[in-house]
Amino acid sequence: MRAVVFWHAMCVTFAATCARFLAGPLVSMPSINQSLHRDALPDFRNLGVMLRIVFIVLLLAGFAALTRTAALTHLFDSFLEVLAPVQPVLVVSLLALWSGSKRLRGVPYAHGMALVVCMELAIVVLAYWAGQRLFPDDRYDSLERYALITLLSTALILYYFHLRSRALSPALTEARLQALQARIRPHFLFNSINAVHSLIRQDPKRAETALEDMADLFRVLMADNRNLSTLEREVELTRQYLSLEQLRLGERLRVEWHVDKMPAEALIPPLVLQPLVENAVYHGVEPSVEPGVVSVHAYRSRDEVHIVLRNPYRRGGSHHSGNKMALANIRERLSLHFDAEAGLRSTITDDAYQVHIVMPYRTEPN
Repeated sequence: MRAVVFWHAMCVTFAATCARFLAGPLVSMPSINQSLHRDALPDFRNLGVMLRIVFIVLLLAGFAALTRTAALTHLFDSFLEVLAPVQPVLVVSLLALWSGSKRLRGVPYAHGMALVVCMELAIVVLAYWAGQRLFPDDRYDSLERYALITLLSTALILYYFHLRSRALSPALTEARLQALQARIRPHFLFNSINAVHSLIRQDPKRAETALEDMADLFRVLMADNRNLSTLEREVELTRQYLSLEQLRLGERLRVEWHVDKMPAEALIPPLVLQPLVENAVYHGVEPSVEPGVVSVHAYRSRDEVHIVLRNPYRRGGSHHSGNKMALANIRERLSLHFDAEAGLRSTITDDAYQVHIVMPYRTEPN
């Protein structure tokens, strides 16, 4: 029983210390690239992959505890006893997989699986040896039993990721991305044409210039946008779009840019900022006759890129109904690129609507 208490205390402390460490620069690879090869090991530096491994291990431990006890009242105690030897192996395994992720993905698939299995068996042997020396009075199952359980668990986890990589094949992922991005273009086209239309009679020369800007923007929209883009490029695209909207709305649209500290070289999914700004204009500024301010903040905090967009909000009316669809689109694209490492959060106050996007800081593609 001393081993149970010791391992739980050690692993909880260790996990708390490493949680932020593992969630920072160490897990910065996008999940969309996990399936570049049909048969490839997962990217063990990805936070989503690590969380799935932990969940599967806990699920297996719960099932083992259920088979070991006849009374449900003793299930929790049995679960703790099962977890005692599992936790240190799990923590060491995650660190080992993270540190060797690039090398593992650089070898053939079959060799990589064999290396992972051998590594897990070695960790179990070392944990068994350490446990016997630290707690010689405690009872231990045979090493062969631990090794067999480890072999079966590792094989099950690898098989799960194998099935997942096939389900998220490059063709399916890219098709989904293209479909999501295609939804952006009709709204953009409609709003841009409205902006130019308002100038044709009043100022034909400015309308001609606006059409040229719109053509430049559409070249970007119609390009192959499966790969990540730089934050600087996305900000420039959004500035061009807002210049068109300024022609239509005039003084009613006011924009505040806070991008002095943005990491211009950071790679982000394309067409994330522009649709948010478009929504901010359409839902926050256009319904009111009063001037409205759209503010854009982009900055880096530690190893994360933050984009915060804020626009006026007025309760009631139908002009807010389109927000959910656009946010769902962006959330899904963030998930396809970054898995659990990116997130989007929207908040509403009495007079403002705010969207906050967090992404891992990356400067090089896989």
